[in-house]
Amino acid sequence: MTVEKLWTRSYVTICIANFLMCFAFYMLVPTLPFYLEEMFGAGRTTIGIILSCYTVAVLCVRPFAGWIADTFQRKTLYIFAYFLFISFFVGYLVAGTLLVFGLLRVLHGFAFGTVTTTGNTLVIDIMPSSRRGEGLGYYGVMNNLAMSIGPMIGQFISASGNYDTIFLCSLASGGLGLAFAASVKAPRVVPKTMTRGVSTDRFILRAGLPACGAMMLMAVPWGMTMTFIAMHAKELGLVANTGYFFTVMAVGLIISRIGSGKRVDRGQITQVIFQGMLVVFVGILCEAFLALAAGASLSWAYAVYFAAAFFIGFGYGTMFPATNTLFVNLAPNERRATANATYLTGWDVGIGSGMFFGGRIAEYWGLGTIYFVDIALSALAIAWFALYVTPHYHRNKLR
Repeated sequence: MTVEKLWTRSYVTICIANFLMCFAFYMLVPTLPFYLEEMFGAGRTTIGIILSCYTVAVLCVRPFAGWIADTFQRKTLYIFAYFLFISFFVGYLVAGTLLVFGLLRVLHGFAFGTVTTTGNTLVIDIMPSSRRGEGLGYYGVMNNLAMSIGPMIGQFISASGNYDTIFLCSLASGGLGLAFAASVKAPRVVPKTMTRGVSTDRFILRAGLPACGAMMLMAVPWGMTMTFIAMHAKELGLVANTGYFFTVMAVGLIISRIGSGKRVDRGQITQVIFQGMLVVFVGILCEAFLALAAGASLSWAYAVYFAAAFFIGFGYGTMFPATNTLFVNLAPNERRATANATYLTGWDVGIGSGMFFGGRIAEYWGLGTIYFVDIALSALAIAWFALYVTPHYHRNKLR
């Protein structure tokens, strides 16, 4: 049997564009809490609110972005949203008050939600359907590579207190990515949905709601870890560049993609997702042990710290392409972007909740407490996925 070609020029180009966009994004992830604390004197609750505004904005725009991408030409929308995404880095350079910064984060979230929803759909249009799981896995690796480099470079630059340089580097990375994005040759799609009226079902894939609930619960630990792990490490006296946590996490993410995408293409979707959830749970347990053992020897603490990073990265990396494929398989082809929007919305709700409630929990009960909340939520997600989502998927999948 002839194997369809995955690594076409357009597929490689859109992967590079995705890497450069994610690099621009991840440079800011571990540094913004310190920036808000040092430049505006923001407390942890305020930091959580400001950072979660970004994700709330992404959440609000996802359903509309999915519907628009199913209705109009995806590449045009992708380029427009990509341009808006990079333009807001200029705004960060001139934001003089916490209110203005918060407003920029909201607008930036709108752009990010649109460009990622459209990009995720565009790459599916480009790749052969027989290699979708594998293709989504490698596309996601670009995100992981950016995660391994961006936070480390961002923290290295922020150590000098020069945050403007971080914003300028993000702007340059995004600008280069836009050039690659513009060169992608995508098939011209004339969706059937253009002749249909607008309804609530056009914005959300109802068949994907059970899985969306499980993904929301699993995304809360991701939001809390990404936002507050650097602060917690500093509090525990782990003086090494905490950007290495993200590097180890990215290594786990990348390694997990090597085999999980091919397993997805062989039909093992729910098995791969469930196994990824279990590995994430182990990583969260490591974080909880680290919080309980505050004051232990640094060598032991570092071992647990980086073990948590690897397990969390490997678990989420296993889940991502499989979950994306699950949602696509529940939708007809003309609602592919809506399926992607629903999938990404689940993550957005969870990540935003993790950022917001993580800040409040850290303010009143300490940073270590958030990991015990993560244990409870991830255990609930695993049970929900095994008992309800898996049989629901097998009853309703279209392919």
